Amino acid sequence: MTIGILGALPEEVEQLREALEDGGRVADVPFELYQGRLEGHPVLIAQCGVGKVNAAMVTQMMVHLGAEAIVFTGVAGAIDPELSVGDLVISTEAVQHDVDATTLGFEVGQIPYESVRCWRADDTLRRLASASAAGFDGVAVVEGRIASGDQFVADPQKVAWLRDAFGAVCAEMEGASVAQVCAKWELPFVIVRSISDTADHGADVDFLEFTPLAAARARQVVLGILRGLEPSSSGC
Repeated sequence: MTIGILGALPEEVEQLREALEDGGRVADVPFELYQGRLEGHPVLIAQCGVGKVNAAMVTQMMVHLGAEAIVFTGVAGAIDPELSVGDLVISTEAVQHDVDATTLGFEVGQIPYESVRCWRADDTLRRLASASAAGFDGVAVVEGRIASGDQFVADPQKVAWLRDAFGAVCAEMEGASVAQVCAKWELPFVIVRSISDTADHGADVDFLEFTPLAAARARQVVLGILRGLEPSSSGC
């Protein structure tokens, strides 16, 4: 099974890309996308850039190139007040918090005429991610709903609204769009987010300081997921 691995920022995928066996860049695509093998599995690795449109485009491109499951890795801001910088969130569901067609009778976060407003992560990938994350000393691992939107959240009032309106445990800018594409193609997915900031008035400072550490932890979780999957003998 070919696994697509995405991250928004260079730091979020660089270490994974460096670990590729028989790796090389995929030509004639407008993103930094590489193929090779990790932990015995054929993989596609891409830095998609920030935001839902970029993430959706690269996810669709990976589907076209043969990805059969998607793992999105990176950092997020905490919504759950119990989370601290460095903790890990594994998605149970993902929702787009910046979608609002309530005046038309839809729920906040629901894309008009879509049957659901939250997309569920794959149970097997979720369990493998949680098991892989459990080995970090002093790091809390939380499974929960991830809220995505084209906004960098740095406002305590916004944090409270995301918690109340969606039951979200963290906020980021890409995951739910990846989930939506995967749902259309009936592909399994999971989102792995390492908390880099508290999504409040100090978020901009925390984000820049802790992103490298958060990304390194997320990398280890991704490798753990791959080790837990059935070995693959197919090419990329």
